[in-house]
Amino acid sequence: MKRCVAIVGQPAIGKSELANRLASLENGATVPAEPADLRCVPFRYLGEDWTALDCPGSLEFAQVAIDAMLAADAAIVVVSPDPDQAVLAAPWIRMVERCQIPHMLFINRMDECDTSMRDTIAALQTYSKRPVILRQVPIRDGNAIIGAVDLVSERAWRYRGDEPSELIEIPEEVRQREAQGREQLLENLSDHDDWLLEEIIVERTPAVGAVYGICARILAENAAVPGFFGSATSGAGTRRLMKALRHEAPSAEVTRARLGNPQSAAFMGRVRKHIGKLIWLRNFSGDMTPGMQLGGGAIGGFVQPFGERPAVASSIESGGVVSAVKCDHLSASKLYSADGEMDLPEWHEALRPVWNRAIAARHDRDDTKLSEALPKLVADDRSLHLMHDQESGQIVLGTQGGQHLKRTQRTLAEIFGVETEDKPVTGTYRETITQGAEVRFRHKKQSGGAGQFADVHLTVKPSPRGSGFAFTETIHGGSVPKNYIPAVHHGAEEAMARGPLGFPVVDVSVNLFDGKHHAVDSSDMAFRIAGRGGTTQGLKEAQPVLLEPIYLVKFEAPSSFTGALNPMISSLRGQILGFDRDAEVEGWDQVRAMMPGDALASLINDLRSVTQGVGRFEAEFSVYQELYGRIADDAIAKRADEAKGH
Repeated sequence: MKRCVAIVGQPAIGKSELANRLASLENGATVPAEPADLRCVPFRYLGEDWTALDCPGSLEFAQVAIDAMLAADAAIVVVSPDPDQAVLAAPWIRMVERCQIPHMLFINRMDECDTSMRDTIAALQTYSKRPVILRQVPIRDGNAIIGAVDLVSERAWRYRGDEPSELIEIPEEVRQREAQGREQLLENLSDHDDWLLEEIIVERTPAVGAVYGICARILAENAAVPGFFGSATSGAGTRRLMKALRHEAPSAEVTRARLGNPQSAAFMGRVRKHIGKLIWLRNFSGDMTPGMQLGGGAIGGFVQPFGERPAVASSIESGGVVSAVKCDHLSASKLYSADGEMDLPEWHEALRPVWNRAIAARHDRDDTKLSEALPKLVADDRSLHLMHDQESGQIVLGTQGGQHLKRTQRTLAEIFGVETEDKPVTGTYRETITQGAEVRFRHKKQSGGAGQFADVHLTVKPSPRGSGFAFTETIHGGSVPKNYIPAVHHGAEEAMARGPLGFPVVDVSVNLFDGKHHAVDSSDMAFRIAGRGGTTQGLKEAQPVLLEPIYLVKFEAPSSFTGALNPMISSLRGQILGFDRDAEVEGWDQVRAMMPGDALASLINDLRSVTQGVGRFEAEFSVYQELYGRIADDAIAKRADEAKGH
C-alpha cells in the first residue's frame, strides 16, 4: 500500500526543497512548486511508493494544510535551527497537534547556523504539548555540521553531498554528548514503555531493534515528537529522515482507521482550464478504476495529481493519490464511502474569515459569471466565505488575508475569465434615539374621486439596547378602527429602514394612542403612509444618535507576544477584558477584548504585524454602542455622500 506524508512549516524554510530532495533520493522527478497551493510530489524509496504533500507556508493558506491532514499518514514540520525563530513554527506545531496526526520535526539548514541543538530543541519544546525527542547529535568541524550520530543505533555518519552518508567511528569529541543524548532519549522513551523503564532501572542495554520498535509505536500513538536535523539544500540528513518515515510512520491502514474507515479522502478541489473540476483523492480501499462508485455516484476518470496538463491515470492503487475528473457529486474536504459522505473528524475545522472585502466584477457584463464562479470557489476552499449584504447590496468575500484574496481574484480571472475589484465593506452602523417624542401626523390627499385620509398620534421612545423595534397601541373609542392599526404598524416599521442620520434604526418603541379616520377616504394605504411619516418625524425630534457595532474578539498568539497586543488593542479603541493561557496548546495565550467594528477592517494586518505573522483572532458581534465625535461625523457624512451617489 502506498504511503503519504504532509510537509508543513513557515514560509521560506525549505519545505519544497525537502520534498524535492526526498523525491531525488532515488533519482525521482520533481514537480514545479506553487507558493500559494498544495503540491503533490510522487516518489519511490526502497521499493515503496510515496506521495509528499508540499503545503504552502503562508498561514493565509493554512486550510490547505488542514485538509491535507485528511490524506497524510504523518506530517513533517520543517523548522529553523535558530531558537529565536521557534515562535514561527508555533502555529504549525499547534496545527498538527490539533489534527491529531503523528508528526516529526526536521530542523532544516543546520549548515547555516552554529546554534546549540539543545537550545533549538528547548525553544521548540515551548510550543509542543508532547515531548520533543532529539534522535541525533551533530558532528561538527568548527561551526560546520559534517555528520551526525544516530542515538538509537549509536552509529555515526559523515555527510557526502548527494551521495549516501559514510559510516564512521564516533569521534572522541562527540562521545560525551552522544552518551548524554542517548541517556536522555531512553529516559524520554521509557515514559511511554514499561519494558524499557525496567531495562534502564536494572542497567541493561536495550536492544537496538526493540528501541526502534518503541519509537515507531510512540510515533503512531502520537505520544512524542522525534526531532531530526539536516539540510534539504545539500541533502545532509534527508536520507536518515526518510528511513525514519519508512520504518516508523503509520501505514495507510492505520490512517484509515484513525479517520473512521473511509473509502477515500477528498482533500483538495480545484478548477483547471481545459479540464474542469478536479478533486484530489487519497484511496484507502482496494484498487479504484473509473466508473466505480464513490460518494453515491460514479467516478468519471482519473488524472495524475500534478502538472498543468496532467496525464491520464487508468487506476489508483490502495494508498495512492490521484485527481478525479467528471465527479461533480464530490466536494473537497470530505471523507467518502461508496454510498455517500462520512462524518469528518472533530479536529477538521473550517477557518473563520479574518478579512472581509466587498468584491464586484470590473465589467457589468461579468456579473452573472461572477455569481456563478464564486460558489464553486467556496466549495473548494472551506476558509473562503461568501455573504450577501442585504443592506448595502454588496457581495462580501471573507478571506484569510490579502494573499488569499489575491489568489482568489487571480483564479477568477485566469479560470473563469472574470476580472474583479475589491473595496472595504460598507460599515454596519445603526442609529437610535436618546429621548421620547410625541407627534401628530396627518396624511391627506384629494385628487378627484376617492381621496386618502389618515391621522395618527404617536409616541416614539427609546428602548433598551438590543431590544429591537416594538409597536403597541392604546386606542380608545375607535378613533382609529382596529382594521387600520396593522397598517400603522407596518408603516412605522418601514420608517426603521432609514433614520434621520441615514442608517437603519434600532431599539425604538412606537405607540399609537389616538388618531382620526374618514368613513370614505381612509384606507390601509393611507394609514400605512401616516404611520411611516409620523414615525419618521418622531425620530427626527427624539435626538437621534449613531451606534457602532462592538465585537467580542478572541485573540490567539504565542505568550511572548501578549504584551504587544495591549497597545495594539488600545490604539484601535478596543477594551481588554482579560487573558488566559490556552489550555489546549503549549506556549499560547488567549486575549479577550471588545473591539469596534471599524477596527476589524485592518485588524488582521495589525495583529500579524505585532506577532510576526502568527497571531489569529475570531470576532463575534456583541452589542451596538453610542458613537460621538469626529468618527461619528465622518460616518454620517460618508453615508450622505453615498445617498447622493445613488
